[in-house]
Amino acid sequence: MKNERTVKIGIIGLGARTEVLLVSLFTLGGVEISAVCDMSEKAIAKIKGIFAANGKNQPDVYKDYRELLRRSDIEAVMIPTSWNAHLPIAADTMKTGKYAAIEVGGASSTEELWQLVHASEQTGSPCMMLENCCYARNELMILNMVRQGLFGELIHCSGGYEHDLRDSIAINVENGFERSIHNRYRNCDLYPTHELGPIAKILGINRGNRFLSLTSTASKSRGHGLFSRQHYGAGTKYGEIVFNSGDVVTTVIKCAGGETITLTHSVSLPRPYSRNGRVQGTKGIWLEDTSGIYIDGVSPSIEEIDPAGNPYTTHKWDAVESFYEKYDHPIWKEYKDKTVGGHGGMDCLAIMAFLDAVRNKTATPIDVYDCAAWMSVSCLSEQSIALGGMPVTFPDFTNGKWIKREVSPVNRWSLDTVHEECFKVNN
Repeated sequence: MKNERTVKIGIIGLGARTEVLLVSLFTLGGVEISAVCDMSEKAIAKIKGIFAANGKNQPDVYKDYRELLRRSDIEAVMIPTSWNAHLPIAADTMKTGKYAAIEVGGASSTEELWQLVHASEQTGSPCMMLENCCYARNELMILNMVRQGLFGELIHCSGGYEHDLRDSIAINVENGFERSIHNRYRNCDLYPTHELGPIAKILGINRGNRFLSLTSTASKSRGHGLFSRQHYGAGTKYGEIVFNSGDVVTTVIKCAGGETITLTHSVSLPRPYSRNGRVQGTKGIWLEDTSGIYIDGVSPSIEEIDPAGNPYTTHKWDAVESFYEKYDHPIWKEYKDKTVGGHGGMDCLAIMAFLDAVRNKTATPIDVYDCAAWMSVSCLSEQSIALGGMPVTFPDFTNGKWIKREVSPVNRWSLDTVHEECFKVNN
């Protein structure tokens, strides 16, 4: 990305996620972290040490985020605070005319999401979720292939967050770890956006399509309890903690366009990490966990004969990598050999997209309606589970604008359309 004028930003919330974001921010040109804010002296001291270790000028420090928001020289604020804090802080940020960037997570109520939407609508200030997975290489390539028609008409998508986090959630209740607390007291899809975000963009959610309803079911809860008992010992205060969240939460979403989406949330059972991505249409399918794509008429199909003499066809997966040369998204064609920052470069790309919008005073590629729709899965799935898996309707956070939205900005960071013309030709 060409370095243009410097954008001055503030950061509210100085926990572990901020430390990861700084890895990307310190590598980028055209951004200055002018101020940071946290109520914890320990967190402030640690962040100041990270700035010093990287040879960066020390930012101004605040304990009250409202003081930071009063700064007229700060154009945008990143808000990697706790799940229960980042939405109201984002709303307050937009009320001061600043761009807001929130971290991923689920909402506790639709009311707080409506407050976020109203703040953006009333002020004209954008709010972007820094959902890094929207800029993952494979998800962007599938978006590109879908827009070119290779998958035909889309029928079904799935994904989720399947990640063994027992060693951080089950044994951190005593430390007040927020994720542990939510898993202890809530039963829902607590972390829906990592694969739902890319899927929503692929399906045109909030732009000609929307989520209509969901049903959600939770399994029994055993994983975290067993792990904490092994760690602390049976009969101890923390060894006998009961976690309310089911080990596997399955949510099915129905879309206005007729498509269905299945989401899986599972963080308390042993398994390798997966976002379990799947995009399936009338002409093809991508399945993340096979690292495969099958396109009708393109991928190999072998005609065989069974022992009874009956012919049948065996369909074979193509490796995802075999599509890179032709269908890699231009973002990754340009950046694949120079990725920096956390999560394999995805963090940096999401931040760059946000800063580009701030710098050019344009809409963000993930907007407040996206934030509300994606995050609402948590509180809506909680309702559905409590009602025995009954359907729950999604609010229309756009109030009908999804039917015919204004055209999104034409730039390289768009997640609605692939704008080849915004990229230089690589010789």
